[in-house]
Amino acid sequence: MAGPRGARRREDDAAHRRAAEAASDPAERAREIALRLLTHAPRSASQLRDGLLARDVDPGTAELVVDRYIEVGLLDDSALAATIVRTRHAERGQAGRAIRQELRRKGFDDHDIETALAQVDEDDERRRASELAARRWHQLASHPDEVRTRRVVAMLGRKGYSSSLAFALVRDLRDADSQEDH
Repeated sequence: MAGPRGARRREDDAAHRRAAEAASDPAERAREIALRLLTHAPRSASQLRDGLLARDVDPGTAELVVDRYIEVGLLDDSALAATIVRTRHAERGQAGRAIRQELRRKGFDDHDIETALAQVDEDDERRRASELAARRWHQLASHPDEVRTRRVVAMLGRKGYSSSLAFALVRDLRDADSQEDH
């Protein structure tokens, strides 16, 4: 029975064989790089293409690999964009404006961006901003209203919400506080 060293040696040998094959075949090398990149994190087609080019893969080969991965379903920009929108909005509380910028930075096309952002309407965005503002407002209860206002508006602005919405929400929170005081 082979021990752990024997198994590890066989794995190392197989890895060396794959590396040698990849070195002799540029397309195989590109596929290995692409799979390694996709293993670390989901990526858009543009990000994968850029990652391959940054690792000195021939542009034609990079394009063939990306096209093939799209064809077999390893890359799906529209599904990834939709997932990013859902998670950024629900978990991080980001507004559509901030999410749109992130998607553009990641190389998604306008159609995928707009389709993904359609999941979140103005009411959803206002509701989420209101939740974030209320939580932060109450966390800052020991501070003067000016400080609370500045910090809540700044927090919402960093998440991509408009200043007009942020100030309207703070005004509502102040009004609610003054109603409780009376």
